[in-house]
Order: sequence, then structure tokens, then C-alpha cells
Amino acid sequence: MRIGVDATCWANQRGYGRFARELMRALIDLAPEHHFVCLGDRAALDAFPVTAPNVELVEVGLSESPTVAAASDGARSLGDMLACTRAVRAAKVRVFFSPSVYTYFPLFPGQRAVVTIHDAIAERFPHLTLPTRRARLFWKLKVGLAVRQARLVLTVSDYAARDIERVIGIPRQRLRVAGEAPAPEYRPGSDAEVATARAAQGVADAPYFVYVGGFNPHKRVDSVIRAHAAVVRAGEHRPHLLLVGRLSGDVFHGEGARLRELVEAEGTSELVHWTGFVPDETLRLLHTGATAVVLTSESEGFGLPAVEGAACGAPVIATRESPLPELLSGGGLFVAPGQVDEIASAMRVLLGSPERRRSLGEAARRAANAMSWRSAASATLATLLEAAA
Repeated sequence: MRIGVDATCWANQRGYGRFARELMRALIDLAPEHHFVCLGDRAALDAFPVTAPNVELVEVGLSESPTVAAASDGARSLGDMLACTRAVRAAKVRVFFSPSVYTYFPLFPGQRAVVTIHDAIAERFPHLTLPTRRARLFWKLKVGLAVRQARLVLTVSDYAARDIERVIGIPRQRLRVAGEAPAPEYRPGSDAEVATARAAQGVADAPYFVYVGGFNPHKRVDSVIRAHAAVVRAGEHRPHLLLVGRLSGDVFHGEGARLRELVEAEGTSELVHWTGFVPDETLRLLHTGATAVVLTSESEGFGLPAVEGAACGAPVIATRESPLPELLSGGGLFVAPGQVDEIASAMRVLLGSPERRRSLGEAARRAANAMSWRSAASATLATLLEAAA
């Protein structure tokens, strides 16, 4: 069967881009009998140059990459979206798969389709994710059209499915769950490798926590910064905090400048490290040596950065508003979003008990290693075949 794929999100360096790339890699390997027609702009195809007998890459000439144009305060041109729509029709695919509603574009009536909605965060927290009334309107129109055109809607966890049903109003019988997993790169590093990575970040001899992701309001990085400062002021421990992610060029609604000011106000500048982008091979080493990976967002549809840290043997301090308490059961401490006292208490527990940290890290690693992209691909393929029938 010819399966069309929206490849325009492959260039994204955040979670939905990772999902699209890793899932595509697993689908290609899982289903050699099917032919995947991947339609994308030049930047997307360059970002993930797939070569396999059952893959056809189709470049669509666009004025701007959708990964950038679909920004929280941007808008894609009608001409570019029409070019994508026409390319799908020309590809003559049985079913079309959109790995993310973020880069969704309209399809011709009658085209069988599956669209992925990762979570209902934009709908639950519009003031934290979409900065203007115009952005909120465009998002609502895009999601509404995608849901109407898709035969089935894919998501990444049962938690996300419940949220999507409750908040967006998609009946549960139209929702399917694929799941996610850590990429193969995420595994514990050796002591020597970890020591080198730690030294490069200026944390050679000190405990540290790691946050990985965007600096967006709904991620509640402000509460992590405040909790870290509270632990430092208490005087018993002086951990460092690594904030991993791009401060510029993020297509989502960001607050990097405000967070920098917060660090200055808390007086912890010498202990907070803004690392910028860190490649997987280095990040896994920082995870291995971390006291914990911290992800205390208002909500997470899956929480892949925490799962990737867990795969390296790091316990997590993670939001209860997510599937993480279930996915990584016994592998961390789970807190209410934005609750500085809870986060600080969890930090102190792990700093004060290396044995507790070790046992939680081992449980986190076992749980993360039980997940696989092949399993996610199997669920996705079943959804595509169901939608194509």
C-alpha cells in the first residue's frame, strides 16, 4: 500500500520532530511491504535523509519551511499549503499520515488520513502557549480542520487521549495511542566519558540537576529555578542546574529573557548553566551523571526528555500532570506543576540520599528500556491500515 507521510516536521529539534523521525525510522523497518511517500520541504528532507527501498522522498517547493512558518506567532502562506495539498493528490496514496498537527495542511475531500495530536496543552493553557488572539484563532481552525478530515486521530499516551477527549471533544473511539520511546543513543555512559562531559559544563565535582526542553511558559522552568535557589539558600547543598535547550530560534512561545532575569534575582547565576543545544551523545553522558532530570511542566502528553534521561539511569523529578508517574513508576519523585516547595523537597531527598537516587535511577532505566519505537510503529501502522480500509 502507498502511505503518504507529512515530512515537513522532520527538521524540528523539539519533541514532535523527534517523534516524527524515530517513528518513521521504525515504520520503514517494520513494514517493508508498504511504500512510504514522504513529502517535505528541502530543509526537512535534508534534516532526515532517509534511504530505503520502500521510501520515496518528494520535495515540495515552499517559500518557507513549515517548521518555522507554523510558529506560535506566525502563519503559513496559503500558496505553500496548497502546494502541499496538491502534492498529496499527485502522490496517489491510499492513506496520508500527519505525525504532528503542528504542520498539518488541508487535504482534498475524500483523502483517507490519520493526524497526530500529541496533547491538549494549547487548548488547556492558551495564554501560556499561543501569545496572541490571532495565533489562538489560527490554531483552533487548524486543529478543527485536521480533526474533521482525519478518519482517526493518533496520540502518544492514554493520559493524552483522556485530555484530548475531554478538552478537544474527540470521541475516544476515534483515538488511537502509539506511545514513544528513548532513541537508541540514550544509554548510560562510562565513568570516564561522564567525567569529561561534566568537566566541559563546569560541574566536574558537584551534584547537578538537568532540565531539557524549551523555555516556554507552560514548561514552568521558573519553578525549577526557584526550587533550585531555595535548596541553595538552605545551605546544606549547593547543586548546579543545567538548562539544556535553545534560547533563540524557538518556534514556540518563549520566555528565555524572563528566566535569565529570574536567575539573576535569585542570586544563583554561578550555579545555573545555560548550555544551549547539546547533541544526544553528549546529553546522555550528562544524564548519566545527574542527580535527576527535572520536568515539572503544567502538562506533558508524554514527557520524552524525562524518559530519555531515565534510559541513562537518571531518576526523574516530574510533573504528575503527565503519563510519567505511570510510565516511570518507581523511577522518580512526582510533583504538582509549579509547586516550588514540592520540587525543592524532591531535590533535597535525592541530594541527601545517594542510595535512594541509585535505586530510583535503576527503576527508571528498566521502565524506559521497556519502551520501544518498534511498538509505537506497530500501533501506528495498525491505525493507518484501519483508516485506509
